[in-house]
Amino acid sequence: MSQFDLTRLEAIIAERARSGDENSWTARLFAKGTPKAAQKLGEEAVETVIAAVSRDRRELISESADLLYHWLVVLALEGVSLNEVMEELERRTARSGVEEKASRKG
Repeated sequence: MSQFDLTRLEAIIAERARSGDENSWTARLFAKGTPKAAQKLGEEAVETVIAAVSRDRRELISESADLLYHWLVVLALEGVSLNEVMEELERRTARSGVEEKASRKG
């Protein structure tokens, strides 16, 4: 298994966001703000679904990487850390998924 993880990617995104490098896709996304980054996140989510439904393993891997990257960009733009999301997931594992989902309804 790769030693690369989402925490490392989060750090790379933060570094490149601050770089101001016009050749950096991350810096460009940060310059355009959350609306553009969120749009890209949505596009990648749809492309990931299409790859999954078409059972294209190679494309699913590629689109999943794009999806995770753009998700972390949106989180960073909104000042939400990966750790906060992981803490929420950890909190949710203390109860059944059905119970947890029902608790979110109104």
